[in-house]
Amino acid sequence: MAERATRDLAAQFEDEKPGRVLSGPAGLLLTAAALAVGALALWQVFRPLSQGSKYYLIIFLAGVLPLVFLAYPADLRLPTRLRARRRPASARPTVTDWVLVVLAVAACLYPVLPIRIGSGGGGYNAFLDRQGLLAPTDLVLGTVLLLLLLEACRRTTGWILPAVCLLFLGYGYYGGLLPQSWPVAHAGLDFSQLVDAFYNSDSGFYGTPLDVAASYIVLFTIYGAVLELSGAGRFFVELSAAAFRRSRTAAGRTAVASGFLLGTVSGSGAATTVSIGAVTWPLLRRAGYPPERAGGMLAAAGVGAILSPPTLGAAAFIIAEYLGVSYLQVLGWATVPTVLYYLGILLAVEIDARRSGVRPVVIDVGSPWRLLARFGYHFASLIAIIVFLAVGVSATRAVVFAILLTVALSFLDRTHRLTPARLVTALVTGVRGVLAVTAVCAAAGIITATTTKTGLGPQAAALLIGGAQAATSDPTLVLVLTALLAAVALTLLGLAVPVTASFVIGWVIVGPALLDLGVTAPAAAMFVFYFAVLSEVSPPTALAAVAAAAVTGGRLVPTMWQTLRYALPAYLIPIAFVITPAGLGLLGIGGIQRIAFAAVVTALSVAVLAVAAGGWLPGVGPAGAPERVLGALAGVTLLWLEPVPVTVGAALAAVAAAGVFIRRAGRSSSGSPANPVEEQL
Repeated sequence: MAERATRDLAAQFEDEKPGRVLSGPAGLLLTAAALAVGALALWQVFRPLSQGSKYYLIIFLAGVLPLVFLAYPADLRLPTRLRARRRPASARPTVTDWVLVVLAVAACLYPVLPIRIGSGGGGYNAFLDRQGLLAPTDLVLGTVLLLLLLEACRRTTGWILPAVCLLFLGYGYYGGLLPQSWPVAHAGLDFSQLVDAFYNSDSGFYGTPLDVAASYIVLFTIYGAVLELSGAGRFFVELSAAAFRRSRTAAGRTAVASGFLLGTVSGSGAATTVSIGAVTWPLLRRAGYPPERAGGMLAAAGVGAILSPPTLGAAAFIIAEYLGVSYLQVLGWATVPTVLYYLGILLAVEIDARRSGVRPVVIDVGSPWRLLARFGYHFASLIAIIVFLAVGVSATRAVVFAILLTVALSFLDRTHRLTPARLVTALVTGVRGVLAVTAVCAAAGIITATTTKTGLGPQAAALLIGGAQAATSDPTLVLVLTALLAAVALTLLGLAVPVTASFVIGWVIVGPALLDLGVTAPAAAMFVFYFAVLSEVSPPTALAAVAAAAVTGGRLVPTMWQTLRYALPAYLIPIAFVITPAGLGLLGIGGIQRIAFAAVVTALSVAVLAVAAGGWLPGVGPAGAPERVLGALAGVTLLWLEPVPVTVGAALAAVAAAGVFIRRAGRSSSGSPANPVEEQL
């Protein structure tokens, strides 16, 4: 019951809404369909359909989209005067839901059905031959699929993403009416051209985002469900607690370590926040953490799940496809920033413990070595994914092998062995976990196709660069200002739409601007990725912070600000690897010397910023306002990874540290305790 309550609470703060719990014939149908979709996804890895990948995407969408209307209620809000008479929501699908299910099956399967319908139909090859010249039936069913995808996004993520898609659709249709002197004006597209771009092109519904959902994300969600049911999640939390049980900051360290380890299972910020909060909030409360500070820590640690290898968020797979690189390379790019991110959180934990007088708590768990000896096999599949990728196995095959390994090893624990019934549960859970993502990825085709057909990407890039050039003509400062403007734009975009859609929109709008200024494709893609992810901790939405506040009972706005303080490195590090060539070292690019230089200097920057934000220098004492201001300037300056700024930043950091030492000496000479809280610890 406790686990179910945790899952229900997590669902309230996910990018997608919580779905129905179906039973009876509808539940059996959803289970059977989900099993079929999962089996098809696994089969496609080793025996791809001979008709090609687009044919598979059509079949996959035909299996998934109808399930969205079964699993997610319409949830249309009535006017206030009618709400009192509103009947309780039924857990069973309505007649409207069933109608939408039938329409979804028809619209999705139409391109491959070998049946002539007027001048349309006729099978897959005939459908492709009509690209650019759709038949009336093609136009009707393409419009139906467009509307169904918008409704599926509304049901799973809310109104904002469909509104954004409609905005792009309106731009494609009415953009020709704009004054041609405007940079964003274009020749104009009629409705049939737009539907053709969405329904019968490789950049529309069946473009790269849906390909990623059908080829990668569904397999990783199945893997996450299998790993969770095998008991890995519980083991990771217990191991974190055991590792720090004798530490004076055990509660905080356990929360952070649990967030990192559970992120390998969930890949979701809000879900990880709720999961670790349910276990570690009682420890944090006993240690004396205020609810808001504990909530900020939990939210920051939870969002790190989307940034942490080996199972990054869904957008990471899109990066691999867009750039034509292996998923292992994307993991390599994320490794150093992930380490620096958690370094910043851990330093903040240590500072808070000394500044706030956090009490040591006794965590009643066994030896970490005993836990590792008994349940350490849960790491095997995670390591196996990296090993398989390193030896050249594709990401899809690597995760399938990891699933099989997890199933085999689960029989080492009688409580969590994956029997056939539990395997069915894992497969259905995994497929249900990809329903909302699939709807978002397919709808993202509206955005990408419109951008491609109208040339909006280069035009938006020119506007962004022009805004920076209006302030300065220096090329370096233009790049810095463009990066800052892009960061603000991506953060605002992420407040409105889910991470995956935020990345897709950001890549087609902001990506070209960074590329035009000489930023390498890996740096530009990871820059967009990080700021898309950070929407989960950015006020005023900050889903992970809202979830953390629900767990701890803390005030919402202070919890959000505490989350920002803990997550500060994640906002600054992406800027570091786009404004200077040396910043590529943070992505593991450029040789050992560049990587080491970038990692060490940025680690120093993270440490100085943690001291400035927390107002405490560990081992010395409190930092006053002058030292904190100097520390903030030093930390930001160090992120400019060039010799002169690094030297200046290091000097400022040294001056700030000296000021803290002088402040401590002054307190000692006056007879007051130099560090009373630290003496208690």
